[in-house]
Amino acid sequence: MPKRTIRQELLARRNQLEATDCHYLSLQAQRRLIDSDCFKKAQVLALYSPIRNEVQTGLLFDAARVEGKRVCYPRIQSECLEFLEVASPQELAPGCFGVAEPQIGKPLPIDAVDLLVVPGVAFDRVGHRLGYGKGFYDRELARVSTAAVSVGLCYDFQLCERLPRESHDRPVQFLATDLEFIPCHPMVAGSP
Repeated sequence: MPKRTIRQELLARRNQLEATDCHYLSLQAQRRLIDSDCFKKAQVLALYSPIRNEVQTGLLFDAARVEGKRVCYPRIQSECLEFLEVASPQELAPGCFGVAEPQIGKPLPIDAVDLLVVPGVAFDRVGHRLGYGKGFYDRELARVSTAAVSVGLCYDFQLCERLPRESHDRPVQFLATDLEFIPCHPMVAGSP
């Protein structure tokens, strides 16, 4: 199935989620990530600001701050993302594409991030993702340190058997859904 068709179908399904279902399923997915070793070990997290019924990230922010972790969010700069540390989600305001992003602060180098939480429209079990088509996260996944862990955050219904792939696509290492936490590559298989 072509990317465009997959994107349209899954966006339509996600947009149909009732607010209570979105909230409940988001909590489940976030709890799976919070319980993982990669979350426990991380000292600097990069979260995203959810749009259009994406899995929410507020619980991740709160858990990270309680544990003394640093949290940053992306801001679009030209064709790339830069990550700025925030002390509170109230520091975010609508930016490009209407996505809440930090307005002030000094960007953290991507190498400072231990855990990159990645949104997506669809994922497959080996970590390939389908985003909105702009390539922002693919570029960041290509730049992120090999020591950093990347986790796709999605609803179980966003999992596909196999997604179309292109040379610039970059897979995530783990997936956290409302039903399970999935290691995506043989090198991380069995790593909770």
